[in-house]
Amino acid sequence: MGSYQVYIHVPFCMRRCGYCDFNTYTARDLGGGASREHYADLAIQEMRMVRDWQTSRGLIEPPVSTIFFGGGTPTILPAQDLVRMVEAVADLWGLSSGAEITTEANPDTVDRTYLKQLLRGGINRVSFGMQSAVPSVLATLDRTHTPANVTNDVAAAKDLGLRASVDLIYGTPGERLEDWRTSLQAALDLGVEHVSAYAMTLEPTTKMGRAVRRGQLPAPDDDDEAAKYEMADDMLSEAGLYWYEISNWARPGQESRHNLGYWHNVDWAGIGPGAHSHYRALEGEGTGMAPVEEAREPEPVSSVSPGFRATGKAAAQEADPGVRWWLSPEPGLGERRARAIRSWDIAHPRDWAAAMDAGHVPWQDAELLGWRQDLEETVMLALRLPEGLGLDRLTRLAGRPADPKILKDLVDQGLLLPVPDRIQVTRRGRLLNDLVIDQVLEAVGIR
Repeated sequence: MGSYQVYIHVPFCMRRCGYCDFNTYTARDLGGGASREHYADLAIQEMRMVRDWQTSRGLIEPPVSTIFFGGGTPTILPAQDLVRMVEAVADLWGLSSGAEITTEANPDTVDRTYLKQLLRGGINRVSFGMQSAVPSVLATLDRTHTPANVTNDVAAAKDLGLRASVDLIYGTPGERLEDWRTSLQAALDLGVEHVSAYAMTLEPTTKMGRAVRRGQLPAPDDDDEAAKYEMADDMLSEAGLYWYEISNWARPGQESRHNLGYWHNVDWAGIGPGAHSHYRALEGEGTGMAPVEEAREPEPVSSVSPGFRATGKAAAQEADPGVRWWLSPEPGLGERRARAIRSWDIAHPRDWAAAMDAGHVPWQDAELLGWRQDLEETVMLALRLPEGLGLDRLTRLAGRPADPKILKDLVDQGLLLPVPDRIQVTRRGRLLNDLVIDQVLEAVGIR
């Protein structure tokens, strides 16, 4: 039986950063019971409903191997609220021995006392939103913390025995190459054993996106971001932190197991407004996963009703006794079993809470993934990792071998390593990952 993870989205922030387009809200109370004060209770309510939905489908997951609190700012909530949610996960699904339990943290919202409460409650890893060590860059990002906040928080976390990671952003408008070097060196000086570094991506609806459109800030530059990525890879690798996913570096054994779970396409439950869930275990024998035509596009499921029956177009078939769609454990003649189901929660906390109050699992929508979508996801996820994808596995998933000429061209362009039996990206291939993915899919006739 594979791994099972739980992601818990906390959609509240003290203020909204200018570059952020995540599903976050600054109000303490959004109406309909959706408030910071009641959030843990609502999240636990959804966990119970999801667990009941799994039971109704015969879906049996192993004990939870990782929990990740993201946001938003999870640490805007009292530490005891995070602990209560961890305890609920343990009660409903169980926790595997040595489970990794992480929370993101804004350096402004924690201190030693708060961190100690997290540790006592079973949370053993904290990912600090450092973003930059340069005050002018932090100001452009609308971040309110100072570099000293990060230094003090990481020191406290390490002293208590918590695993500590920092997140960095490169390519902020106006950030110089030397500014980025300063941030990388500051992260290394903290002595953390894990660093995530993400390129600035601008959405036109954000405050920063509007400022760039008006010419008030320079737009991020692809060449500048590539140079900064290479600098990060050089400095972190030289310090003993090795890339294990395109945007993540760690000392051996200190990788984020939760992150790796995503890239290995394991099952996870997403709890909270806008959170996504993914279940591959539904293809197991006797679990009731729907058979779908091999070429059928995913069909939407708009919500889940009090009896945990979907009410969208595809789920209407579930209520029809003449159609063995969702509940049939075996595909019919000429059909293929769906490989996975992917769902996402209602985004606004008020509507999310109202759906549960009405007895609904608060899914906004869901889709079944057939072989083609599964193949695309497998290639996309695997090529973000150093081990890449075995050619035998690719052939098995695609039903045909990859075109060797296309793969050789990628090697000749310096995008893939010249290794037998596997597809593994070079650093240049990391920088041009979307291109590599498209070409590999073309090699098996998908593009």
